[in-house]
Amino acid sequence: MKLIRFGEAGAEKPGVIIGDNYYDVSALVSDYNEAFFGGDGLEKLKSAIASADLPQVDKGVRLGPALARPSKIICVGLNYKDHAAETNAPIPTEPILFFKATTAIVGPNDDLIIPKNSKKTDWEVELAIVIGKKASYVTEENALDHIAGYVLHNDYSEREFQLERNGQWVKGKSADTFAPIGPFIATQDEIADVHNLRLWLTVNGKTLQDGNTSNLIFNVPFMVSYISQFMTLLPGDVITTGTPAGVGLGQKPEPWYLKPGDVVELGIDGLGTSKQTVKAYGEN
Repeated sequence: MKLIRFGEAGAEKPGVIIGDNYYDVSALVSDYNEAFFGGDGLEKLKSAIASADLPQVDKGVRLGPALARPSKIICVGLNYKDHAAETNAPIPTEPILFFKATTAIVGPNDDLIIPKNSKKTDWEVELAIVIGKKASYVTEENALDHIAGYVLHNDYSEREFQLERNGQWVKGKSADTFAPIGPFIATQDEIADVHNLRLWLTVNGKTLQDGNTSNLIFNVPFMVSYISQFMTLLPGDVITTGTPAGVGLGQKPEPWYLKPGDVVELGIDGLGTSKQTVKAYGEN
């Protein structure tokens, strides 16, 4: 299945994509949240859809974040060798983990707001994992059993806040609008091989990132298992898995960053595309 949430910000309803059409499933489920994913919601919804007469939704509707606000977003840093190289960082021997505030979550095509006093707002196309079953000390062999699906994520980052203001990376990752998630969650059966997906990003039509998940340093089952050794992953939690080369920080001969009026577009095979227009803080 492909899960969407649609409608005005803060009042989204759950829906599904069937074929090329959007359908409202709010009569069947309340939202795509911890209770849904943890309560065998995917299988129940699949069964219910088979016999339901679903209202169709206009495809011009705003798409919200593809899931309700999770308990946490866990990020894996420097998980592509080419990205580590462009930022002059050593290849990690274990996954680098940090958090991103859930208040950063917005819809896939909502505007990106450059934070107040920001000079170095950067882009990062990433594959994100949505947890489907509580995970604590899971083995790598069983890790896929704990995944509900996958989703497109742009892990926006303010590099000065992240790297020059002391402390942990979370400061540079958590501004409002810094986590557009969607357009949809694809369940595992929608993706033939999660480790062979092209992911790309453009700014103002220029391709800057063009990578493949085959180049992940730590693969999907390993990441889920590894993170579950340090914390309990709850249904609906998001693990965002790192970005390939081509971020603003790594541009040559000099880094450059987003400015108001820029348009960022990105996509992953099988997970759709998203588009964010950049606006200044305080701009209507």
